[in-house]
Amino acid sequence: MENLIKFLYEVSALKRIKRSGWWLEGIKDPETVAEHSYRTVMLGYILAKMEGADVDKVVKMCLFHDMPECRINDVPRSAIKYLNKDPIEKEVVKDQARLLPAQIATEYEAIFNEMDGMKTKEAIVAKDADRLETIIQAKEYSDMGFKGCDNWVEKNSMNLQTESAKKIAIELKKVSFNEWHRGMAKSR
Repeated sequence: MENLIKFLYEVSALKRIKRSGWWLEGIKDPETVAEHSYRTVMLGYILAKMEGADVDKVVKMCLFHDMPECRINDVPRSAIKYLNKDPIEKEVVKDQARLLPAQIATEYEAIFNEMDGMKTKEAIVAKDADRLETIIQAKEYSDMGFKGCDNWVEKNSMNLQTESAKKIAIELKKVSFNEWHRGMAKSR
């Protein structure tokens, strides 16, 4: 039980780890990895439903996809060129799994490795949820005046693979990030 508690405390580290790429755009207090992961899970659920994928599996992939960052931090894309991140992440997942009960550990490793392999429909949907979340966050920052984030929207949009994610990306570019709130005020 003590190891499980350690794992749960480790998960909370994601609430303090900032998404590092946003600092490169001048954002002084960017979102945390946990904040990114939360919306990624929501998007994973929606995309899985829209794409006819296994919702349970996609949601789990989205839930666990950034867990290695508890130990290796969020590495900006500009640094990936210099690092061999994949085997490091797999080693982190193995170490983290040792803290979990056996059946959970096995599932965690399998889910993470399936997403990393990008060979199944569910892995593709989960990756699109991850990219789409980055697109939405970039659009929000862009709408707030950080125009360098426009490039993030375009680059990540080009890498989307599912039709549903592509359609969402096209539409979100047309709507201001706070339009939902303005729309509520208009409806009264």
